[in-house]
Amino acid sequence: MKGLAERAKRIHEIRFLRFGFVGGCGFLVNWVALYLALHALRLDKYSGWFAAFFVAVTFTWWGNRTLTFRDRAASRGLLREWFAFVIGNSLGAAANFLVYSVLVTYTPQPFGNPLLAIVAGTIVGMVFNFVVSSRYIFRAPVQ
Repeated sequence: MKGLAERAKRIHEIRFLRFGFVGGCGFLVNWVALYLALHALRLDKYSGWFAAFFVAVTFTWWGNRTLTFRDRAASRGLLREWFAFVIGNSLGAAANFLVYSVLVTYTPQPFGNPLLAIVAGTIVGMVFNFVVSSRYIFRAPVQ
């Protein structure tokens, strides 16, 4: 049991894994939000993507500021930090949307399914978002 606890602690110390955990939870939030946007709100598959992105980016900002980058999160100016996170992660969102759009527009099923296409887009976007978040949004204070 001691070995398992030590492993869990080491995994928790790796920032990218925490980022991936928050991103995985954010993916689930994004997926549910996309489903609701498409089926409950009856948005088209592109408008639904944007609505789901807004919900998911807010969730991941909160998750990353409280778990991944807790030591670097702003103590005030939360709206400014959220806005910087949204703008800063737009590059990852653009890559995500590009992959999603190509798949839902040009590929046959099952890859053209919006709920599966968002998986591929999310993976691509995650790489961009980690770099932007760790280097610009939640950067370590200058010593």
